[in-house]
Amino acid sequence: MSVRLPNPDEIRDAAARIAPHAVVTPVLRHEALDAMVGAQLYFKCENLQRGGAFKFRGACNAVWSLSDDEARHGVVTHSSGNHGNALAMAAATRGVTAHVIVPEGAVRAKVEAIERAGATLHRCAPSIAAREAKAAEIQQATGAVLVHPYADTRVMAGQGTLALEFLRQSEGLDAIITPIGGGGLQAGCAIAAHSISPDIAMYGAEPSGAADAAQSLAQGARIERFAPDTVCDGLRALVGEPNLQALRDHRVAVVTVSDAETIAAMRMLWQTLKLVVEVSSATVLAAVLQQREHFAGRRVGLVLTGGNVDIDALPW
Repeated sequence: MSVRLPNPDEIRDAAARIAPHAVVTPVLRHEALDAMVGAQLYFKCENLQRGGAFKFRGACNAVWSLSDDEARHGVVTHSSGNHGNALAMAAATRGVTAHVIVPEGAVRAKVEAIERAGATLHRCAPSIAAREAKAAEIQQATGAVLVHPYADTRVMAGQGTLALEFLRQSEGLDAIITPIGGGGLQAGCAIAAHSISPDIAMYGAEPSGAADAAQSLAQGARIERFAPDTVCDGLRALVGEPNLQALRDHRVAVVTVSDAETIAAMRMLWQTLKLVVEVSSATVLAAVLQQREHFAGRRVGLVLTGGNVDIDALPW
């Protein structure tokens, strides 16, 4: 399957396709956080999505987009955690097999969740090349359909349903900010949001130790080799080529934040909203706090992407 960006109609189709399976997640507000930034902040709580992360949207759309003949061979992906868990859960809703390749060093809680969801687990070295090679091996042996974590049209369309839902719940947003790893969420959301509100500003929050999207946009070409160094395990992937094109096309501004800023924002979210969120999710609040003069006076939507935290491994 060629990898291309989804169009707005495909995102709307995805919303209808996943509606029987996905959760409509809530939007929360907090007066103290608004006062701290000088803006109206709207937090989209995808940590309360099935599987504890937004990834279920894209995985569910991909699984239910398959023909019966494709589905009988199962699906395969490589993932450090949330996408693998989401694909295993989505596959279970259709009664098909899921193979998940997990790199060594993945967060234990996320790996355990993948196993509980019923996937067949395969280990590999902690590199993108090793992940892709193992996925190709499983495809060859089983005939399973590859569902890439972010460079997949069906997955991006599913992730874009988040923006459709968010804008229905919170009319009049001036901006939406999401974390950026592989870029599938931001790509889908930018396409969906601009189909409804062409003037809405789109932002990405990226760890400074894994700022390949920011660097790729700055130099005008995708960085091919990158060694991430960040506690944000969900944001260590290289941005996908079609996803990077979406960032360009939709004028997405990327804000880079340090791990220290992100950890502080994570604690703040726990203390104020009383939500368990992953450190990767907290990049969005870290970015708004860092750039508060830029966001002041605006209605800003922040996507909290997941809540699968390994409590024993917290960096404090």
